[in-house]
Amino acid sequence: MAEWSIAAVLKTAEAQASGGSNPSLSATATKLADPTGLLHLRRMNELVFQVTQEGDGGYVAEALGESIFTEADTWDELRRNVREAVQAFYFDQTAPKRIRLHHVRDEVIA
Repeated sequence: MAEWSIAAVLKTAEAQASGGSNPSLSATATKLADPTGLLHLRRMNELVFQVTQEGDGGYVAEALGESIFTEADTWDELRRNVREAVQAFYFDQTAPKRIRLHHVRDEVIA
């Protein structure tokens, strides 16, 4: 829930800051809405998903910096679901050119 709120604030700040006539005010609005630097990730034109494998063998993908989540039973299905989720999330704006799936594996061996 908190991540959705952050994404909504970032979208609002970008819309307000992009057309402002006062550069100082625009910079302040962006800084206040983006204390973690997430807007910088969006400007890079790459969206990174952290992917984890569930105990049942399925996968869960969560976008870093945006409220985009999806899951699938197979890796190929996950890739399709991620593309579809990104397209739906950015339906009214330009989507990042690259999507990176970062598979995270946490294994305790001893």
